[in-house]
Amino acid sequence: MKLIGSHTSPFVRKVRIVLAEKKIDYEFVIDSPWLGDSKVPDVNPLGKIPVLLLDDETPLFDSRVIVEYIDNVTPNNKLFPAPNRERTEVKRWEALADGICDAAVSAFLEAKRPAGLQSGDWILRQRGKIGRGLEFMAEELGEKPYCQGTHISMADVAVGTALGYLCFRFPGIDWQTGHPNLARLYGKLMQRPSFAETVPND
Repeated sequence: MKLIGSHTSPFVRKVRIVLAEKKIDYEFVIDSPWLGDSKVPDVNPLGKIPVLLLDDETPLFDSRVIVEYIDNVTPNNKLFPAPNRERTEVKRWEALADGICDAAVSAFLEAKRPAGLQSGDWILRQRGKIGRGLEFMAEELGEKPYCQGTHISMADVAVGTALGYLCFRFPGIDWQTGHPNLARLYGKLMQRPSFAETVPND
């Protein structure tokens, strides 16, 4: 399999973490839709990363689709529970974490525009989503060691990815002090090679 993406995308990192947790070999093809000669639109009509090319060249896109596929490829280290209430809760965690990433990416890109073209209201709107998302995460996590209790799941992968992206792009957001339980979870996750070896970088 080939994974097409960048070192900066939180959604690509999420897929890389799952591939590492599942111990699946793959080729990492560096590409970004922001590059003038990007090949991403050739494999994803939406022009977004990540894209996972299967052995028969079938492209899978959207990180949520990709990670669920990967989790079903091999039975080891299952990250999604069987279809039931717990699975729905894991996917809700993932949707929340992905939403924080969406808002963070949007705010970061808006801030990169020329000063006269930036929308301060738009950035504040995205920052508000991030703040509310973190509050909800912290409340839901409580004192549990992992999002779903005693074991790591896709919920933790998604949450860890979102928190890592905030550390990368928004170091001024001191979520660690405001939400020490999230900081404890992130510290625990960063001890895993799958997280430590996929830290985003420019």
